[in-house]
Amino acid sequence: MTDGKGLFVTATGTDVGKTYVTALIVKKLREAGHSAGYYKAALSGVEKTAAGFRAGDAGYVADVAGIAEDEAENFVSYVYEKAVSPHLAAKLEGNPVKMAVVMAAYEQALARYDYVTMEGSGGIVCPLRYDNDAQLLLEDVITALGLGALVVADAGLGTINATVLTIDYMKRRGIPVKGIILNRYDAADAMMRDNKKMVEILTRVPVIACVKKGEAAIDIDAATLAVLYG
Repeated sequence: MTDGKGLFVTATGTDVGKTYVTALIVKKLREAGHSAGYYKAALSGVEKTAAGFRAGDAGYVADVAGIAEDEAENFVSYVYEKAVSPHLAAKLEGNPVKMAVVMAAYEQALARYDYVTMEGSGGIVCPLRYDNDAQLLLEDVITALGLGALVVADAGLGTINATVLTIDYMKRRGIPVKGIILNRYDAADAMMRDNKKMVEILTRVPVIACVKKGEAAIDIDAATLAVLYG
């Protein structure tokens, strides 16, 4: 086991801004002088060209965070063209996710960086593989790697229900939830302010940051972020 520390980032669903927020987290740590990297087990919905797969989420994080590394080789273990859950993408395209491969790649990331932010696929209930040979859910990977997690949620309408259900599920699975980040937050919106208050009350998990739409930095101290990694 290496000395690096990790933190998992999931979301209340797709298109919530999980990759966007993850990039801001890694950027914040790196700008503060920390050795911070990124890893994602499976990525679907990626365009494939004659030169190979485009960078997708991993390339975006690398660009925003200023990481000069071959993300296609080091940041993501499984890449699929179909914009569906990885378990279905693998059935359609082949190359199913293997836990041993994910664990080895994560350990390699820990060997390169002091702080590794691992991004999930979709929401927390995401089948990475589901066939006759193996059944692997996202939560199985989180548990196997012993990671705590952050939950990214949209600040708008419906977030109370989505956030409470997501965190209740994670707690029932024994996944430590370190905090909530509300994306596309507008402090002038009374509903969003109330959403923030209610998700904290109902989940008993703090909202550690609120990210405005299009924000180039996350409003949380790097030292506070670093403590979340374990």
